[in-house]
Amino acid sequence: MAAAAPVTEAGSYWDAELSTHAVRLLPADYRVSGEPLALVTLLGSCVAACLYDPAVGVGGMNHFLLPGGHAGSGEDPSARYGVHAMELLVNALLKRGARRQRLQAKVFGGGNVLSGFHLDPVGTRNARFVLQYLAAEGIPVVAQDLDGIQARKVCFFVQTGRTLVKRLPPTRGDDEIVRAERAYLGNLSRAPVAGSVELF
Repeated sequence: MAAAAPVTEAGSYWDAELSTHAVRLLPADYRVSGEPLALVTLLGSCVAACLYDPAVGVGGMNHFLLPGGHAGSGEDPSARYGVHAMELLVNALLKRGARRQRLQAKVFGGGNVLSGFHLDPVGTRNARFVLQYLAAEGIPVVAQDLDGIQARKVCFFVQTGRTLVKRLPPTRGDDEIVRAERAYLGNLSRAPVAGSVELF
């Protein structure tokens, strides 16, 4: 029996908890791979879309902060905005041999972890955006864990589409995720688990 090919993804590390090579995604990141590894991220009000083509064993994840870019010709095309993050992810998958008609999606996050944002909070807007985008593109959502008030850790195995979700305890004002989210939003301004998602 042939040995598995070594993982060569830049930035990968050995995750002892998952017993696999992994790559950590930060806000405004996206990554696509066909290697035997997991993509890992922490989400508060941000959303991560995990897309994969099961026929070729290629998958990817993004991590976006807000639904859309700024209006007008000066739009920021970075992956911090959902509309761009989704296009970047889909295009990167197609370049790796995935076919649009075979893509499946799992989506996570959109937790309203920041207090004081009660009228159409950013987490709710992010969750609504990703579902609307995927419906418009005809990409089926086979699993989701969106909304609520909890932060999440998400681990996505790109070759198989297997996903693990850990719901973190409700955050306090001094918690790392809340501090980070407040910082992200400050810089920018200048649903139950379904499908084959495993809680861990």
